[in-house]
Amino acid sequence: MPNRKQSLERHKELGSFVIRVHHRQHDSWQGFVTHLEKNRTLAFRSALDLLKTIDSILDEEEQDAEN
Repeated sequence: MPNRKQSLERHKELGSFVIRVHHRQHDSWQGFVTHLEKNRTLAFRSALDLLKTIDSILDEEEQDAEN
């Protein structure tokens, strides 16, 4: 299992994101996140959804790197 520093370095290499918050409703954010390396934009409906979206993109990148 990688240590924290190795994990941070690996994830830093996996992606850069632009986050655009368009609305704030019900105490959460709605907007779009763009993965710069793939020029891929996805919508999110809450802060939790944003984190899950970024995590899934990083997981995809990690799987691609392993193959």
